[in-house]
Amino acid sequence: MTQTTDTNLIIGILALQGAFVEHEMALQKLPIQKKIDVVLVRTPGELARCQALVIPGGESTTIALLARLSGLLEPLREFVRVKPVWGTCAGAILLAKAVVGAKKGGQELLGGMSITIARNGWGSQLESFEADLDVTGLRDSERPFTGIFIRAPVVLTLEPSLEDPPIHVVSRLSPSLLPESLTSSNSTPEPKSFVALRQGHHFLTTFHPELTRDNRFHEYFVRECVLPSISPPRP
Repeated sequence: MTQTTDTNLIIGILALQGAFVEHEMALQKLPIQKKIDVVLVRTPGELARCQALVIPGGESTTIALLARLSGLLEPLREFVRVKPVWGTCAGAILLAKAVVGAKKGGQELLGGMSITIARNGWGSQLESFEADLDVTGLRDSERPFTGIFIRAPVVLTLEPSLEDPPIHVVSRLSPSLLPESLTSSNSTPEPKSFVALRQGHHFLTTFHPELTRDNRFHEYFVRECVLPSISPPRP
């Protein structure tokens, strides 16, 4: 086990279901000065050690159920209230304020981001696809990022209150790539084209950055969400 020091970053990955190993590998290879210690989180005690958390893709209803059975659901909700969290695909659903298209019986959410999101917004797994994404704020922002969308959710609305931090669009999909079901002649496709959003120290991507060899989104999360949250306030 890696020895942790006060100068290391301790980032957890919820490891109940989904692509948590791929996130672990990406975080350990980041080109940043601070060393990152990754904790695979399956218990409240492991969560309590973390300064930030990644919730991977998978199946959002299953992740929520396993979190409840593991005694993690309420600790996760408290963690989201005070610490940085990044949700990818299913994790993005869990960070939303509301969800459309939930399974029968509903969908338990963690909250944290002032959005409404739709499950499986692109259709079934047969409609999975890859696309070049425009990015803002990432290293080498002029270089597109290849987004991998697998039964991906779709952002329907942004609903920040006056008290909420502003929502920043970090990446979007070209409107020409949106399916007809997500567009209409009477409205623009936004925010349905938004695929990466940051609000305060929370971050979501509706696709799977961890399934590529490009770790710029992992670097962005650490730089823009994690490090500012643990830095002492300026005098």
